[in-house]
Amino acid sequence: MGLGDKFDAAADKAKGKVNEAVGKATDDTSQELKGKAQQAEGSVKDKVADAKAHLKDDADDAKS
Repeated sequence: MGLGDKFDAAADKAKGKVNEAVGKATDDTSQELKGKAQQAEGSVKDKVADAKAHLKDDADDAKS
């Protein structure tokens, strides 16, 4: 959880940006859409990692 999830999300976003840019440059709509989908997947993973962190913090607070 945590940092590893954040790195995974950032990697997906970066790969997505590259694929989108290459798709635009080569006029390859499918690669451009693949890039946008990867970026969306990275955003979702990022939000899930944040939610996990907040839940863990809340659980730790409830214990004390």
